[in-house]
Order: sequence, then structure tokens, then C-alpha cells
Amino acid sequence: MTKIEKIVLSYSGGLDTSIILKWLQETYGCEVVTFTADLGQGEELEPARANAEMVGVKDIRIVDLREEFVSDFVFPMLRANALYEGQYLLGSSIARPLIAKHLVGIAREVGADAVAHGATGKGNDQIRFELAVNALDPSIKVIAPWRQWNIRSRMQLLEYAKKHHIPVPSDKRGEAPFSIDANLLHTSTEGKILENPAEVAPDHVYQRTVDPVDAPDTPEIVTIGFDWGDPVSVNGKSMTPAALLTELNGLGGRHGIGRLDLVENRFIGMKSRGIYETPGGTILLTAHRGIESITLDRAAAHLKDEIMPRYAELIYNGFWFAPEREMLQALIDHSQAFVSGEVTLRLYKGSASVISRASPGSLYSADLVTFEESAVAYDHHDAEGFIRLNGLRLRNWAARNGR
Repeated sequence: MTKIEKIVLSYSGGLDTSIILKWLQETYGCEVVTFTADLGQGEELEPARANAEMVGVKDIRIVDLREEFVSDFVFPMLRANALYEGQYLLGSSIARPLIAKHLVGIAREVGADAVAHGATGKGNDQIRFELAVNALDPSIKVIAPWRQWNIRSRMQLLEYAKKHHIPVPSDKRGEAPFSIDANLLHTSTEGKILENPAEVAPDHVYQRTVDPVDAPDTPEIVTIGFDWGDPVSVNGKSMTPAALLTELNGLGGRHGIGRLDLVENRFIGMKSRGIYETPGGTILLTAHRGIESITLDRAAAHLKDEIMPRYAELIYNGFWFAPEREMLQALIDHSQAFVSGEVTLRLYKGSASVISRASPGSLYSADLVTFEESAVAYDHHDAEGFIRLNGLRLRNWAARNGR
């Protein structure tokens, strides 16, 4: 085994990374620095500090990354209207490059020659973490315990925890918890009964959203202001990126917005089923498309829609720091120069619907589209030549086929 002098561990304080922390100390016999990213996961982070102190960690980093997460990662992604496989808002995917960025930064600061993560050998996160480290500092070694140790099951993991007196968490029912990832953008839940896609997800899986059936019977109206494609206000009140997303999470959760039961195709080659809750992100996606509908040229809008699946796939597969993602981002960001204004939505029983939109950079012309008499010069006869030229190839095709 390669000699390692110091390791920075991406550390949540939960069962898996607490076991990994102990395993790293035993296996490598070197100092381990823990790094816990506050991404707005909605839980107290001080227990992570206490758990790290319990096993003798001297350098414990808990860093508030909420504003950076939303402004530098979530918002650029939302400018693209990114959805993986047409549905998933990439809540886990977009957090990994930010965590990796700070892992590398701390490693450089403390002189560590390796970083470690708790992602399993079956999932996407191992790829995302390690591709990001490759792009940011190829000299840093990456340790992935799930690919190295001989623990092969959750039962063996629990036995290791018991042997080393590591607390084992349980859910409100006293059972082993689901595998959960949470941040300001979303909550994802996997494992246990959800591993069978034929089983209906039980109600207690959902954490951020009420069942749409139980949501208020009265709609709620919300207006979101945009500037250069980014949301900047809610109901006329300017907010920081993290505060704005937090506000919309509350509104969306109350109305049961943003639930998704998805079977997706992992980059590593298998299908997996997860429950996603992205209330604020779902509202923002709908609102952003609403403001783009009046501010983007038709061809520009259609080009964005064409490249969006490729852009979303790059993020899902861990290529945030790759040159092709940065090239696409430059194109997307250029398209947002006039994407400013306000969009009003109705939130009701699981849905967020645009009911009005206005922009100083609007391309919409009521004079052009009106059914009434218009002061704008438009000659209806021009459409005849337009149709004939576009129909030329169709007439030739039909003649050849004997129609």
C-alpha cells in the first residue's frame, strides 16, 4: 500500500463516513482531517464535530457553503433548464464538484497528499468526486474505502460499528435509515423497500413535501424576479441566492411541489430507483422557462433545448470541471443577457403553473399577433410565398412517390 502522510476526508458524521474515518486511521496510520460541507442539508452539523473528536481528530473543518452552492453551481445549472433523462433536477450531482473543490483546497492548505470519500463502488458519486479531483489537482491521491476494504454488506458495516463503539443511527421507527442525501436543492432517498421499483414508496419516505392530496385547498400566488437569467427576488423582496432557494423550498414543500419517483440510468451501468424532492428547484425551473419564453429568440431557445440533455448528462456523469461543460456554459450564459423580468406562478396541489410574465427585454409583440386591426405593418400575403418555398421540397417528394 502506498505510504500516505495526511488525508482529508469528506465527512458527513453519519454511519458510513464515521466508520471510514476509523478505518482510515487504522489502515494508513496517519493524520486524518475531516471536512464537512454545510450545503443546507437541514440538520445540525455539530454532531459531526463531536463524532470526529470522539476518535481523536484534531483538525475538524465545518464550512458553510450554502451561498456558493446556490450562486456558483445551482443557478448556472438552472440557466440551462437542466434535467437528466428529462426529469431529474440533479440535486446530488451538482453538489459533488463543490465538495471536491473544497476537499482539494483544504488538502493543499494542510499539505495532505490524499483525499477520501464515502461513495460506494456501485454509485455515481465516486465518479463525480474523483473526476473533479482529477481536473483540479491530479497530484492528489484519492482513497475510496468502499473499493478497498473487505466490508461487503450493510450487516458487516454494522458489525464493524459495534466493534469500534460507533453509534448506529435509526429512523423514527427505530429501523435502519434509508440512504439519504440532502442539500438546499433537494433530498434524495434510496434503499430498503425502494430497491424494488414495483413497490409504492411509503409516505414516511417524503421529508420536504406534503402529499399533494393534503396540500392547501387554496392556491398561493408567488412572483419571482430574474436578472440575467438568475432569480433575484420573491414577491418583490430581494434575496441572496441561498435565502431565495430556502424561501421557495418552504412554499413548494407546503404545496406538495417537486416530488419525483424515478428509475434512472447510472453512469456506471445499472438502473437505480430513488425518491427525489426538489420543491424550490421545480418552481425555479418553471419560472425560468416562463421568462425565457418572452425573452429568447426562437432559434436560440430551440438550440438551448437541443444542448440541454448533453449538458445535464455531463453534470450527472461528473464532468462539471471538464472543458466541454465550460464551453456549453459560456453559450448558455451568453443567451441570458436579456432574460430579466418577473414571472408569476400559481402553486396548487403539487403543481407550479406560470400565470403571467413580463420583461423589459421582451420579444413578444401584441401588435403582431393580435386578431384585431394592428398599426404594425404585416402583409398577410407574405405568408403565401413563405409557405410555397417551404413546400417546394414536399411537392417534389410527393411527385416522385406518385402521390
